[in-house]
Amino acid sequence: MKIINTEEFNELIKEGTTLIDFFADWCGPCKMLGPVIEELSNEYTDIKFAKVNVDDNMDLAEKFSIMSIPQVYMFKDGEVIGKFGGYRDKGGVKAFIDQTIA
Repeated sequence: MKIINTEEFNELIKEGTTLIDFFADWCGPCKMLGPVIEELSNEYTDIKFAKVNVDDNMDLAEKFSIMSIPQVYMFKDGEVIGKFGGYRDKGGVKAFIDQTIA
């Protein structure tokens, strides 16, 4: 899954459905969540998936008031349609995606 910067982020979320994983390299729960989201990115081919390192993109962390990580945001045509914080197992993330896009 691609790690993107602010410019790429703004372009990616403009159209369609996009899941963004806000993370940091030093974050233990982020390291646990990463592979779960990576696996789901192969199952949901109609959704774009990407990661944003909050340490490298403080402007995005500030824009979305991210105070703790991991934070997962779902966008539809540039608008936030769902989010959750903290680690979730595959079933939990899958349930979030399914409920959010229903």
